[in-house]
This record gives sequence, C-alpha cells and structure tokens, in this order.
Amino acid sequence: MNSGGVAYRCAPNSDQFETTGDLTAPKLALAQTLEQPSHAQAQSGARQSASFNLKRWVREPLLHFMLLGLALFGITGYTNRGYRGVELSKQIALTTDDLRQMVLTFAAQWERLPNPQELQGLVEEKVREEVLYREGIAMGLDKDDTIVKRRMAQKMQFLAEDVAGAHEPSTAELKAWFEKNSEKFALPGRYSFRHLYFSPDRRGKNAQQDAAMRLTEIAGLQEDSKRDVLLGDAFMFQDYYSDRTPEQLAKEFGPRFAVAIEETKPGSWQGPIESGYGWHLVFVDSVIPGRVPALEEVEADVKSAWLADQKQQAWKKSYAGMRRKYTVLLPAVQAPQLTNSASPQPAKQVSPALGVIPE
Repeated sequence: MNSGGVAYRCAPNSDQFETTGDLTAPKLALAQTLEQPSHAQAQSGARQSASFNLKRWVREPLLHFMLLGLALFGITGYTNRGYRGVELSKQIALTTDDLRQMVLTFAAQWERLPNPQELQGLVEEKVREEVLYREGIAMGLDKDDTIVKRRMAQKMQFLAEDVAGAHEPSTAELKAWFEKNSEKFALPGRYSFRHLYFSPDRRGKNAQQDAAMRLTEIAGLQEDSKRDVLLGDAFMFQDYYSDRTPEQLAKEFGPRFAVAIEETKPGSWQGPIESGYGWHLVFVDSVIPGRVPALEEVEADVKSAWLADQKQQAWKKSYAGMRRKYTVLLPAVQAPQLTNSASPQPAKQVSPALGVIPE
C-alpha cells in the first residue's frame, strides 16, 4: 500500500506493519489501514483463535479423565471376553493350588498319590461340579432355597470371624484377657469316697430309714473297719470312686448327690444322701479343693478361648453393621394365630435397631 510515497505491508505471522520509503507520509492513512483490517487478516485471526481454543482443551484435566475412563472401559470389556472371544463365564480355569488340593485330599483318604487316570477323574469331578453350579445359577436355582441361603450365611459368618483369627495375641493381651475371664478356667474340686447303697427296689419305703439306722452303727468307724459291718445292698457300679469332680458325680448320681458330697466333711461316715438310684452312706477320704490355675498352666487353652472370643466379637460387630442396613416387616398377628390358616394381616415395620423376629 502506498500513501504519500510510503509503502506499507503486513509482515507474515505478525500484527505489525513494516514500512519502506518516505517516513514523512501522513499518519492518517496508516491509522485508517489499522482500523479497517483486510478479509485475509480476519481469517488469520479466526484460525489463531481456533488454535488457541484447541490447545486449551487439550490441556484440560477433565478431558484427560474422560479419555482415560474410555480407555479403561474398552480394556475391561476386551479382557472380560476371555481368550479368543470366549466369554469368561464359559471358561473353567483350574489353578495349581486347585490341583494340589485335589492330590492332598486324595492322599489323605487313600494314603497314596493318585495315578494319572485318577487325577484326570478328580479334575473332571471338579469340572462337573463347576458346570452344574454355573448352570444352576443361570436357571435361578439358588433363589428361595433354604439350604443355599443357610450356606451363604455361614460363609459370611466365617469371613467375618477369619478377620479376628488372623491376629496373633501378644502375651500382654492374653494375660489381660485371662485376668477378666479366669473363672472360666477354674479347676473344680475333686473327691474320693466310698459309699454304702440302700436300694428302694429291695427295701421299699424303708430304704432311707434303714440307711439312717446303719449310720448310727458305723458313725465312729473308719472306712477300713470290719467289712461285715459296712455291708449295704449290691450296687450295679462301683463301691469306691476316686478323684471325681462335682460335674462327673452329677452325671453319675444326679445333681443333688453331687451338691451333698461337696458339703460332706471328710474322715467320717455321713448321710443318708439320695441319688437317682436310692440312698447312700458316704465316707469321703480325700478332697482336692478347686482353684484358679496360673496362666502358664493353661496358656494353650486360654489362647484357644481368646481366639474363639475374638471371632465371636468380630462376628457380632460385622453383623450389627449389616443388620442396620435393613428394615424388617412382620405381619400384625399374635403367636397363636400363626398356627391357623387365617388371612394375612398388613405388615408392620420393625426397627433395625431392635432386630426382633419371632421364632
């Protein structure tokens, strides 16, 4: 462009003007030129604006996140198709651990390793189990099945308990727990005694009276006195019991007999004491008092009990968390109505915190 002997041109890739010739040309022409850009300049500006917007989008973190999500979605879809396009649900993959478990189970039962044919049979049995399981799931046979529900509930409980079972208690933990639960490991007293038996079958209503009369005859005698004086009726079991706990005596003679033995003073004949068989005179010759053992004496038992307690606590905590998610609806009926075929009543809501379900 010439204006008064001065040439103006737009430098490439620039908004600046270069000048050649006489610099004394009027400035008005230059101002008009700048205020009225050419069509080519407008197109260049639009391209530059579009390029700037594209670069800004390329640097946008949201776009990166979307592209990454699409890539992961595609990879997951491809891998879940399985090998050579076969769906994963139609594949049965047995691991080395699976085969090892089969071999160990077989060896434990038959005390030898399986031969190749037997191993093939074990594999096919495992495959058959998996095939039937998957086909059953596909048919919905797991729905509304009490046995399946019970088994799933057991597995959920086992999973919750296994969390606690993975922790090995320290000596301090074990000692603190033992101090709070030491009564569970208390050793009961043990009693050794001889008895004279008086049978209701033989003596009828006089059995207790005969026992009391015999007691007056032998009250001051020792256990090893003349045998003819210490005769009673024949007893079907033992005449002498050694080192028996109250629990053992309760099982053999009945709870009342066990309690009476605990209250009997050793060293003399006492009675009559009633059992499930009849009446007895007893001579307790030794008593080993009950006591709480030291931790070192029962550490293995304490550890087992601690582990069982931890599993129980873990299960209660886990179930409480799951239970809070549910609301139970029960029909508004009384217990006697449950045995009748009356029409069902509207259900009422039970608070998840209560968790009260009639048995």
